[in-house]
Amino acid sequence: MADKIRKSELEWRTILSTEQFRVMRTHGTERAFGGRYWDHHDDGVYICAGCGRPLFSSRAKFDSGTGWPSFTEPLSDIAVETSTDRKWFIVRVEVHCAACDAHLGHVFDDGPAPGGMRYCINSASLDFSATEE
Repeated sequence: MADKIRKSELEWRTILSTEQFRVMRTHGTERAFGGRYWDHHDDGVYICAGCGRPLFSSRAKFDSGTGWPSFTEPLSDIAVETSTDRKWFIVRVEVHCAACDAHLGHVFDDGPAPGGMRYCINSASLDFSATEE
């Protein structure tokens, strides 16, 4: 991955909506079943709302029943990065954009076969680019 995209807090606040800033830059979480992509079924690519980098394919999206967009895998091995999240007195694996470090959500090992992973992502962290058929 090339150099990280770095912006000041003011620059991020100018680019992102209030909700996007809260989720992406302060590690917030949107309300379940409230985001624009939890029940979205179009073909295309989900991209980072902060920097526009491709993150997840619609082909990897599935209905996890959790109320957040869920994916079995990222678009590529370099699309996202993970780190340990110890907030709320539990240990989880945080997912963030590899390019701009935006908080996307968390990954869990309770997804469908064959990989068994569930990337549980906040809609506020995503934009969508439709695939031309």
